[in-house]
Amino acid sequence: MHWADVIANEIAENCEKPLIATGISPTGIIHVGSLREAITGESVRSAVEARGKEVRLIYLIDSFDPLRRRYDFLPPSYEQYVGMPISRIPCPCGKHRNYAHHFVQPFLDAVDSLGVHCEIIWTHELYAQGRFTDCIRTALDKREQVIQILHEVTGKEANPNYAPYNPVCEKCGRFATPKFDTFEFPYIWYECSCGHCGRNDISSGEGKLTWRLEWPAKWKIFGTSAEPFGKDHAAAGGSYDSGKRIVSEIYGGVAPYPIPYEFVQLKGVGQMHKSLGCPVTGLDAINMTPPEVLNYLFLRVLPSRTIDYDSGLGTLDMADEYDRMEVKFFNKDWTEAEENTIRAYEIAQHNHVPSKLPLQIPYRHLVNVVQMAPDFDGVIEVLKRTVDLSEATPEDMDRLRRRVDCVRYWLNGFAPDQVKFSIMPSLPEMIQIDTMEKVFFKELVNRMNDCNWETDVINEIVSGTAKSMPIGSKAGYKALYKIFIGKSAGPRLGSFLASMDKKFVINRLMQASN
Repeated sequence: MHWADVIANEIAENCEKPLIATGISPTGIIHVGSLREAITGESVRSAVEARGKEVRLIYLIDSFDPLRRRYDFLPPSYEQYVGMPISRIPCPCGKHRNYAHHFVQPFLDAVDSLGVHCEIIWTHELYAQGRFTDCIRTALDKREQVIQILHEVTGKEANPNYAPYNPVCEKCGRFATPKFDTFEFPYIWYECSCGHCGRNDISSGEGKLTWRLEWPAKWKIFGTSAEPFGKDHAAAGGSYDSGKRIVSEIYGGVAPYPIPYEFVQLKGVGQMHKSLGCPVTGLDAINMTPPEVLNYLFLRVLPSRTIDYDSGLGTLDMADEYDRMEVKFFNKDWTEAEENTIRAYEIAQHNHVPSKLPLQIPYRHLVNVVQMAPDFDGVIEVLKRTVDLSEATPEDMDRLRRRVDCVRYWLNGFAPDQVKFSIMPSLPEMIQIDTMEKVFFKELVNRMNDCNWETDVINEIVSGTAKSMPIGSKAGYKALYKIFIGKSAGPRLGSFLASMDKKFVINRLMQASN
């Protein structure tokens, strides 16, 4: 049984109206690994829904977290905002409501394209609405008990000065230290490192709980049934262990079913965005990987297993694997060992699989075709030379368009040079062509003039001609790549030539043979 189904069964049996929570702290550029939490949460949500349950998925944006330092991608002027809530820091580009919105909104827009059905909730708005007030009051009233719990869970020496809540300084806008002996609901006095002393109303949204208190407070507020989170929080003595006790012993709530997941590691030559010089972001991954394939990537393995994300050739390998599983699903032809990957294919569609096998264009072939056409209409024109599109449905064309867009994005930032090419509009004068190559090209013209313009036929002609002549296969193929793309290697030759207009190919061969 797939891991999402196992978790869904557990949740459905114990919760009448389950709520699954996920979230993110948008303090900077969002790494591709952040997608794992959103996709894991959605997979469980859809699996619970498939069992007839009314289920919600919420996505909590920790927009009231402080900016802990000025990151390298921020201008020097942002040094002044260190220590302030990110919801109160200006947007770096001037186009968004604030710093948090700047980094998370494009990511949220893209996550929506993956079919993640979630409600977006901003933490700074929850504080402003007073949703945390009861938990803040309780944490301050039971501060000594909180300190003891943290000591017992973490094994660290109890800190008598531990602050479960930090007010925002009304003068400098940074988080300050409360004076615990002054607390009388709803007010507490504080001292700030800027030298200012003031009074804070804990119900006003002018302060926040520390992480180990805030996380279980969210469980209490929303009645969270299950939540995926990174393995660092699941470590012994980590924030989930302390959260279980705090939500129960301090807030009077219940801890959610835990879904800890391993991290995503960047692998391969494409782990940096070539034009921007930064690591692969979640937005990059969404833009260069078909949504169903990206979902499948995260669902095909247990959450407890590390995922190696290769934004280079691994992107093509994953698309090919997804397409193979799709064929197996519709042919009902898979082994026992493949049952979970087949189920991952289903869940990747959020349990709404197509009624029949969709049109499949080999992804590597699509990479070649995209480089031969300026736009989607041009791609269709090229594809029609080698692929029968007569029975393609509107859904097929929508999927194809998305894949074309993904391929273009991948080619523009992450594809290795070995797969890139451009067809030369004419034969450059500087290309050196020897006599043996000219004879080879002339013979190809003779054999191709009256042939059916099909991949297999072209392959047979090129291979047979090269082997029957002194040039041989290796040198013959190199010579052909040279006159079409100016390189010694390129796409699979038969399908590549078949994708071009026959007259264009014949004319190029004739030019090169003179």
